[in-house]
Parts: sequence; structure tokens; C-alpha cells
Amino acid sequence: MRRATAVCGGFYPQGRADSRAAGFSVTDRGHRPYPGRQKHHRQSAVEQRSGRVSPLAGHTVHPQGFLRGVDKSALAGLQHYFGRFQGLEPAALDRRRLDCYSLAPSPDPAALLPDCVCWDTPDFDSIDAADYREGLIRTVALADVIVLVVSKEKYADQSVWEVMKNLAGFQQPTLICLNKLGEGGDSGVIQSLQEKWRQCRQEPAPDIVPILFQKHGQLPAWPAADARALIRLSKKVARHKHARYRQQLLNHYWPQWLEPVYAEHHAQRHWQTLVDQCLSQALKNYRRDYLDHPHHYQTFQNALLNMLNLLEIPGFARIMSKTRRVMTWPVRKLFELGNSGLNASPVQEVAVLNQLAEHVLIQLADRLLEQNEIEARPAGWWKDTAVALRQSRAGLLQDYALAAEAYHQHFQPDVQAAAQRLYHRLQEQPAVLNSLRATRITTDTAGILLIIQAGGIGVHDLLLTPLMLSMTSLLAESAIGSYMARVEADLKQHQFDTVKKKLFDQVLRPALEAVASQAVSQQRFNISEAECRQAEQALTEKKHGLRLL
Repeated sequence: MRRATAVCGGFYPQGRADSRAAGFSVTDRGHRPYPGRQKHHRQSAVEQRSGRVSPLAGHTVHPQGFLRGVDKSALAGLQHYFGRFQGLEPAALDRRRLDCYSLAPSPDPAALLPDCVCWDTPDFDSIDAADYREGLIRTVALADVIVLVVSKEKYADQSVWEVMKNLAGFQQPTLICLNKLGEGGDSGVIQSLQEKWRQCRQEPAPDIVPILFQKHGQLPAWPAADARALIRLSKKVARHKHARYRQQLLNHYWPQWLEPVYAEHHAQRHWQTLVDQCLSQALKNYRRDYLDHPHHYQTFQNALLNMLNLLEIPGFARIMSKTRRVMTWPVRKLFELGNSGLNASPVQEVAVLNQLAEHVLIQLADRLLEQNEIEARPAGWWKDTAVALRQSRAGLLQDYALAAEAYHQHFQPDVQAAAQRLYHRLQEQPAVLNSLRATRITTDTAGILLIIQAGGIGVHDLLLTPLMLSMTSLLAESAIGSYMARVEADLKQHQFDTVKKKLFDQVLRPALEAVASQAVSQQRFNISEAECRQAEQALTEKKHGLRLL
């Protein structure tokens, strides 16, 4: 089977000598090209000027491929591999746009090369190299074979060996071209270069091809003794091992690559813990400030008032009801005028619930600022979440207030059910029931007389207080006193559970937990834990690894 190859590199007769790599990309004819491997360095033309060179740093900023004995139609998957990078003709490459690459035929004969795609990569050691590093990494990861081209002035640069160390996981066959040596060679430089290799790589140092210094305008001469060096190198490519190498590389770097993602997951879990703590405290405050408060708790009193309607004596009930409405009309009108300008909810429980929600948001805002000062990683996560909480505060409180009103309305049948339980138990005690009915009539009559005497002013409390005191006293001292206490306790617990479920667990908690993911920041990955687990499972179970690019 014929093979296709690719080489890149940079040879400079004089002037600047970049630390760059030349890549060999070997493909089989008639098959989909394997997204092989590559390496870092500058472009080169081994026997012809297929790629331009310059002594200036940052001359090559785009990946440039040159076809040698390979048809371009055999590389149909190349655009998918390069992703957002656009394939252009070499003449259309623009230094102002770095997300491009080129692929063009090189028809001139090259006896030193097998059939291949020779990739000329951007450099990796210039000041501006960070701007076009993505194109460099994509090209290096594509090549099957690496040709590292360095001069004797540049081979000791740390950037060269950091890159070669990072490429170790690809296990690509490598050749080093040592450029600009003197006529007599320099065995000391070669030995030093080999020592540098052993410091960063575990495998033996690769073959080194010395390229002698040439005067201005002369092309470098490839040593005749190494005429088949690149061809021999291409035969070392082991395609069947590439999947295993790729898997080993992913396993090695996976924790390091995902460390900032895991940091976000930790911050998200910590945020959920803060939300749980604040909501738990809010529920305790709800029980203290409403359910167990001697003056604010109205729910059971409403249940007793509902039971009063059930105590009405047939025939007498309609007369008393009409009399009550007529005599309390002035008081009710005065209260309507007094409350017409108030925005507060007339329901004590709803007012308490809204205050608790506001307090939760204030607490969480303070905790976010504290965490931003304590935890530096992930960078800006807590500050971004604080901004998102502040921006969503108004809408969150509005939705919660509507939910609180809806809860209060939907809970009224439960209050009526408690009244029904008390009334049915009273029916089992006829003596107590008749005493309560008598008290109801007497107290209502006394209330009406008090209203007449007071002229209808300030009698609102007097109308209900004597009745409620008499009612609760009779119930507490009767045979169903313990049952009434149990009904009140059950109603409180049911009310507490309903508020926790309907308002805190179903409304407030999801809205607060979602605040963290709503933060907009370029520094965030926003990759969920479920997606990470799915990727890790695929990494373990699929022998071909993950499709990351």
C-alpha cells in the first residue's frame, strides 16, 4: 500500500533561527485520512521553496499544508478536524485573521520525502505566538511525524523543550534538524542538545541532521548521508497504536484539564449548601414569628371562627347574621377608609413570608461577598453569582410573592377542614355543644348592646374578643380540650410542611440555585456534573476515546 507523508520545518541560511517544528502527516491512499499528529515550528521547503521563510519573528502565523503525491480529495475530513478554522488558498491568508489554514499542492519533485502532506506550522517562541497558538496546537496534533528545526543559537531555549515535553504523549517519530552549524560541525552542541532531550523525554534522543551555515541567498544543503532519513522516519508510524496513545494522553491530562471545571462544581455545591442553610433558618423564623407567635398566629383562630358558623341555631342564625351586618357597618366602613392607602398585605402570614424571603436574599448576598474574598478559585465565580443575584432579585421576589398569595388561598380549605373536625367532635358531646351555642347567642347580644352604647366606634375588637375568650375557655375546659390542642398542633405542622414544600422547596430554592448558572462570564465553563460523568464514562468504556475537537 502506498503511503502519503507530510513534512514541515524551517531552514534559514542566515539571520533569525526560530525554534519550530516540521510535521510529517502520513495517510493511506484510498482511505479516510487519519487525523495524525504534528509538531511545532516554522515552515520549510526541503528541496523547493514551497513555503516562505523570514528571519523575522512571527513570520508564519497560519498552518500551511503542502501536498506531495497526495490528492486533495483524500483529505475530505480535514475541515471537520480544524473546526472553526477556515480553509483558504495560500494567497488569501491574512495576518489580521488567525483562524485560517491553507492546503495546496506542491508539484515539484522531492526525493527526500515520501508521499505526504507537509505542514508548515506557526512558531511557538515569539512574543505574539500566544495569539495563534490554537492553530499551532491543531496542526501539531494532526501530524504523524515531527521534524524539529532549531539553530544552535535557539536549541537551548526553554520554550523549545517545554513544547517537546508536551508532545511526548503523542509518541510521534521525531527527527531534529540542527541548523546553522559551522563547517567543522559542533559535536559539543549536538551532545548538549541530546542532553536537553533526555531531560524532557524518556525515550532515546532521535536522529539529528546537521545543516551547515550558508551565506546569504544560498539554500541549505541536506547531507547526502541522511538522504533517506525522512523516508525511514515515515516507516516508524504505527497507525494501529494511535488510538491507544490518544487514550493514554487523555487519561494522563484529564484531571488537570478538568480541574477548573471541578472547581466550578465545588462552588456550585457550596452555593447550594448556602441556600439550604438560609432557607432552613427562614423556616425556623417562620415557626417562631408566626406559627408559635401568641399574637400573630391567626390560622387556628380562623378555624374557630369558621366553626362559629357551624354553631348557628337553625332559624335564629339568619336573624343574628343580619343584625350583625347592620350594627357593624359603621365600624367596617371606618376600617376600609383607614386601610385604603396601605400597601401591606392584610394577611399576617403572607406579610411574614414575604419578609422572610427578603431576609434570605440579603443573607445570601452577604455570604457571596464573603466567599469572594475567601475563595480565589474559580476566578470571579462568586462575584459573578452575586451580580446575577442582584439582577434577578426583583423578579424573584415578585414570583415568590405571587406564590405566597396563591398558597394562602389554597390553604383555606385545610382551615375549614380543621373547623369541621372540631365541630364533628363537638357533636359527640351534646352538653358542650349546647353550652357553646348559648354562649354564642349571649355574647353576640352583648356585642350588639356595646356597639349601640359606643355609637359604632371602636367596637370592632369588642365584638369578637369576648366571644373568642368564652369559646376557647369552654373548649379548653371541656372534654374535648385535649382534642382541640391536637387539632391546633396538626394544623400548625401541616401548615409548616405546606409552606416548606410549596414556597421554599418548589419556588424559592430552585430559583436561588439557578442564579449561579445564570451568571454570564467568559471565564466560566458551565459544564454540568452530569456531562462530566458522561464524558468520563465514555473515556473509560470507549476504546477510541472521546471526540474532543
